[in-house]
Amino acid sequence: MKPTIITVADGEAAGREAAGRVAAAIADALAERGVAHVALAGGTTPRRAYALVGPLVPDWSAVHLWFGDERCVGADDPDANVRMVRESLEAPGAILHRIEGELGAEAAAEQYALLLGDTVLDLALLGLGEDGHTASLFPDNPGLDATGVAVGVHGAPKPPPDRVSLTLDKLNEARAILLLTEGAGKREAMRGLLGHPTTHVPSSLLDRSKLTVVADAAAVPED
Repeated sequence: MKPTIITVADGEAAGREAAGRVAAAIADALAERGVAHVALAGGTTPRRAYALVGPLVPDWSAVHLWFGDERCVGADDPDANVRMVRESLEAPGAILHRIEGELGAEAAAEQYALLLGDTVLDLALLGLGEDGHTASLFPDNPGLDATGVAVGVHGAPKPPPDRVSLTLDKLNEARAILLLTEGAGKREAMRGLLGHPTTHVPSSLLDRSKLTVVADAAAVPED
């Protein structure tokens, strides 16, 4: 099975497409269950989507915002995913549940697992690294084998080396998974994502029956 691939012209179009899909997932969840749970991605790629999605959601007060991963730094650190989200997403009234990365990988993962618990995410928004990683699940890293809700990750190939990530099981439990990527530098990672599932390319292990990929034309393999 292949995921749904939405190809758009460029990064701006990718941001608009992703923002619309996040807003639609929130609207559906609110209509069906009266509450919405969305896991957000870090990095630079989703920043434009966050800037656009705020006005698309009329009322954020019943929306819980979670994180797919976080670096083991404080909330105000320039590397913190939560800082990027707070700077780019205007969601008045939303309930933001940050990962307390400053506690250290294991302690923060344990605390977040208790916080998120059995809650099923309506949408997990993810990015894609050039090495095929997603969230903070890196190629052949022991974190890929973790069960439960969240895992402390060590040895990340880019600093800081210590991270917290939702587990592959928790991400795949989500009702829908949306992966946003752009740029020619992601083309090989996209090829791996679409190939045979393998721990060498963690994104290939996402549940393809739930996965929609929004990519600009430069990121989509030609074959």
